[in-house]
Amino acid sequence: MKKEDLRIVFMGTPDFAVATLEALIENGYQVVGVVTATDKPAGRGNLLQMSAVKKYALAQGLTVLQPEKLRAPEFVEALAKLKADIQIVVAFRMLPEIIWSMPPMGTFNLHGSLLPNYRGAAPINWAVINGEQETGVTTFFIQHEIDTGNILLQSKMDILPDYTAGDVHDRMMHLGAQLVVETLEQLLSGSLKPYPQQLTGSEKPAPKIFKDDCQINWNQDAETIRNHIRGLSPYPSAFTFFNGKVLKVFSAVIATTLLTPGTFVVEKDKILVGTATQALELKEIQLEGKKRMSVKEFLLGYRV
Repeated sequence: MKKEDLRIVFMGTPDFAVATLEALIENGYQVVGVVTATDKPAGRGNLLQMSAVKKYALAQGLTVLQPEKLRAPEFVEALAKLKADIQIVVAFRMLPEIIWSMPPMGTFNLHGSLLPNYRGAAPINWAVINGEQETGVTTFFIQHEIDTGNILLQSKMDILPDYTAGDVHDRMMHLGAQLVVETLEQLLSGSLKPYPQQLTGSEKPAPKIFKDDCQINWNQDAETIRNHIRGLSPYPSAFTFFNGKVLKVFSAVIATTLLTPGTFVVEKDKILVGTATQALELKEIQLEGKKRMSVKEFLLGYRV
């Protein structure tokens, strides 16, 4: 089959997925439909907001489907009418078999880790939280169990010591877009042979992150806490309490000072907090009810 004849349905919602959809269009692939989340109320006016993928798809004149339920007969029928040869999923919901098994060439997903490591909803965050120095992206065919399908291609990337989850996300979305295009090229040429994931028992999970996962435990060592902070920055963000209010912490560096774990010390334009080892110097924060700012800016306008 020629590239121009391949009928693709793309499924995704956030900015991370837009990069891949854009790469498909720019490389001359035929995207016959886009499936994305329903519009949701947001902002002060609680007005309905389109997903990033929907905004891009409409700007390109693409057909958009927004099912509330993926098993709904009307959605299944509408999807079938698009007659896709293959479906590509990037940062979307878990699909039922009736959907992922529909195209003759199957459905493949882009995942933000080197599978089988970091299966789950938050692979970028957990890789940084765990202090990994390397991660990557994987394309794989979807099957019943989440993130367990046969691997198509993988591409590695470094996690530098000061990278936040946001930094990894921004670099990874472009790496992932390239990998999806390469996966399609090799599938069309017949040179790609999917292979099963090989488990060693040392794989780390990447479950969804909840509020309790975000609270800083100052009894841990400084490096563990620093990784925790950057692994949750900028979202959902690590937090602690300061004068009875929630304090979000977006970045911090390890200091030489020794303080009792959890002890806050303000020195001129610095805020130091004790850990089980050296203290951490907070760099970027956001106090409840305030905007995000540097500690220096914060201390100029906050009476401690």
